Formats: sequence, structure tokens, C-alpha cells
Amino acid sequence: MIVSPSVLSCDFGNIQRDTEMLDQSQADWLHIDVMDGVFVPNISFGFPVLEAIRKHTKKTLDVHIMIENPDDFLEQFQKSGTDILTVHYEACRHLHRTISRIKELGMKAGVALNPHTPVSVLEEVACDLDLVLIMSVNPGFGGQKFIASSVEKVRSLVDLRTKKKASFLIEVDGGVNLETGKQLAEAGAEALVAGSFVFNSASPQETISQLKSL
Repeated sequence: MIVSPSVLSCDFGNIQRDTEMLDQSQADWLHIDVMDGVFVPNISFGFPVLEAIRKHTKKTLDVHIMIENPDDFLEQFQKSGTDILTVHYEACRHLHRTISRIKELGMKAGVALNPHTPVSVLEEVACDLDLVLIMSVNPGFGGQKFIASSVEKVRSLVDLRTKKKASFLIEVDGGVNLETGKQLAEAGAEALVAGSFVFNSASPQETISQLKSL
């Protein structure tokens, strides 16, 4: 299991400390949520914070952008040290073009789906993707309750991947803990994003280790 702790849940007053803690943990990636207050009802951090995080970790930066007009910022994400850039299906007017540009810039390309969006919308681009991110909560805030139907959605995505002979990884974000993570792993998820579950635990590194073993 790939574990991608969400930096959105870290202590922002000690972001270097928490980034270095994650860098020394068994986490595979660091998940960074960028929100604009338009596409989602919240604002997080932008390029200066992303660049600061990049300086303090060698791990893969798994950047999930919840913004309008993502095409306007692809180059800046690349310059800020992004390894995987995930855009929302719902925010992209010309999704194939966006995916192609992300890859041209040397990043891996992911597409996120909101809870109401069926996996079938990805049929025509499935073979172009490196990652699909299933949102198991409505995007915008950490600490929300897991949407149980997301487990079946992962199964549907596995079926789509098989049908299209695609090779993207399946990642899930929202309400992930040991219980929901086990259900998602059994359904076929290969990467789990966990924020508050990791950072609110007594030992974040131990919690990451437990998620890794699912």
C-alpha cells in the first residue's frame, strides 16, 4: 500500500518539523492539497509553501489541485517541485489537453473525481493517466466522514482499468483510517491519503506504518 499523508492536517506553525517527520517515516508520498476558495469552499496554501515543503523532503510530492482553470498554473506547479499533479475532472474543460500538458512538463498526471462523479467519465482518457484519485468525502475540508459508496466506486474503477488495459494507480482521499483503509485495499485501492487520522494520532509514524501494512 502506498501511503500519502496529507500535509493539510499538519501543524502549520511547524510545517518544516512535520515535513521532516514524514520524510523520516514509512510514507511513500506527501499529499498536498491546493484550494482556491472557488472550486471548493476553502483556501489552503500555494506555491511558496509548496516550494518550502520541497526543500525539506526527498519523497514524492503528490499534489492535488482543487482550483478553477488549472491549465493556467501547470508550469508553476512543475517549477515548485511537484512530482504527481492531480486535477479535477469537474474543473477541466479539455481534460485530454490538460493531461497531455502535465506529462509534457515531466510530471505524472492524475485525475480526481468528486463523490457524485461516476468513473465512466474517464473511459476516453484512462490509458493516458498515471493515477485516479477517488474523493471519498466532498473536497474542501479535512476530518470529514467517509462516504461508504466509495468502496464500490473503487471496484468500478478496477473494472474500467481492466477493460481499457490501462495502468493507472488508484488512490483514495477522505475519511481514511484503518477500518475504511482495509475496505478500500480489499476493493483494489493502491494508495491511501490520510490527514487527520495520521496527525491526530499519538504516533504519526506508527500510524503510517499501520496503513502501509493494509
